[in-house]
Amino acid sequence: MRNINSIKKTAQFQKVYRQGKSYANKYLVMYVLENSVDERRLGISVSKKVGNSVVRHRITRLIRESYRLHKELFSSGLDIVVIARASAKDRSFQEIESAFLHLGKMHGIC
Repeated sequence: MRNINSIKKTAQFQKVYRQGKSYANKYLVMYVLENSVDERRLGISVSKKVGNSVVRHRITRLIRESYRLHKELFSSGLDIVVIARASAKDRSFQEIESAFLHLGKMHGIC
């Protein structure tokens, strides 16, 4: 039972990368683009450079949970793409959550 609207298609990711605005911190990079739909959509990208599949899925779950707990803070009508950096590999949930919220505040959407 997932209630998180996701960005799944490559074309959707590419549109956010090309037209969106990005900010970064030590652990994450966040791209934000307004969409024509009145809902928030989240895309998460964790490259193989970060680690093996266990590590990549763990980081994905941490980012998704950070978003789930705080999605009411974010404005509606946005496509958000989060990219994990290699430094996020051994970080705790609190550190990832803090980095995620920090980027939201930098974008002014939180």
